[in-house]
Amino acid sequence: MTDTPQRPLRVLAAMSGGVDSAVAAARAAEAGHDVTGVHLALSANPQSFRTGARGCCTIEDSRDARRAADVIGIPFYVWDLAERFREDVVEDFIAEYEAGRTPNPCLRCNEKIKFAALLDKALALGFDAVCTGHYATIVTLDDGTRELHRASDMAKDQSYVLGVLDEKQLAHAMFPLGDTLTTKDEIRVEAERRGLAVAKKPDSHDICFIADGDTQGFLARRLGKAEGDIVDESGAVLGTHEGAYGYTVGQRKGLRIGTPAPDGKPRYVLDISPVTNTVTVGPAASLDVGALTAVKPRWCGTAPTGPGTYTAQLRAHGGETEVTAELTDGELHVTFTDPVRGVAPGQAIVLYEGTRVVGSATIASTTRTTTSVA
Repeated sequence: MTDTPQRPLRVLAAMSGGVDSAVAAARAAEAGHDVTGVHLALSANPQSFRTGARGCCTIEDSRDARRAADVIGIPFYVWDLAERFREDVVEDFIAEYEAGRTPNPCLRCNEKIKFAALLDKALALGFDAVCTGHYATIVTLDDGTRELHRASDMAKDQSYVLGVLDEKQLAHAMFPLGDTLTTKDEIRVEAERRGLAVAKKPDSHDICFIADGDTQGFLARRLGKAEGDIVDESGAVLGTHEGAYGYTVGQRKGLRIGTPAPDGKPRYVLDISPVTNTVTVGPAASLDVGALTAVKPRWCGTAPTGPGTYTAQLRAHGGETEVTAELTDGELHVTFTDPVRGVAPGQAIVLYEGTRVVGSATIASTTRTTTSVA
């Protein structure tokens, strides 16, 4: 089996203005593919400059992407997907928090924008594949089917946020950085060797459309203040909040509870109820989850049948844990071999067999190993 195409392809390289996507486009061109660069304008009101490593989609990013394309020697365009991004990613993000869930906008962007809106447009224009700077590997089997695998370097692996890609999308995806064991510093050295000015540009992080990193402030501006109670597991009121949407399961800091716990240990957010507008807090042990139910499964190939044993990843930068999982009536039922802590509805669970990504689903509910006090 192989993880590289056997013939030159017409490739549309998504260029964010960062070093990873620039090097990915350069590698695709160097491999002999007919590459065209495109920068996605995802903000209706792009700022002139980013703040350090925060934010993206700025005028500066667009110019950096264009300069990189010029150095590589490929055509370059800017496509306006701001309205689609607002509807499918930003509004979804706000609605999920309002409903008491914790979404991952990067997964939604990969699903709805980069490998749906962008890929659909690329295919309509006659391109064979979309290339991005993600760290993941696509393996092509002898029968022509493709599998998504972790990157060779686990420290950079981004397969978790690509777990939403289906078989059709994988057939037209290209990740030139995934099969290299180079460190990020070496990618920067490569960019500098290629004459790419983005070689020393800081990586963007956090949520791209919240440039200042203040998620709670962003949600407050969109949803308004809604005071409610912070309660313990017995229902006793410990304090108040200005919006349940500003909290997530497992959160420890910023609870503003004046009364210490009887045992003197920290409290954590255990549950968020948008119906009653309450936030329930309790000890760390009450965060332990033994099972969960997830919905809207998406499979990177054929859907599994019957119960199976897998490893699962619950956060973009989290570790793996062993699970048994079974798809029943469109819902994924997962049991953990060992309890895991701080699992929030709205997050994605991604299943793996070894390094292969099996698929992902959105966590709908969890079963804790301890029972709350009534």
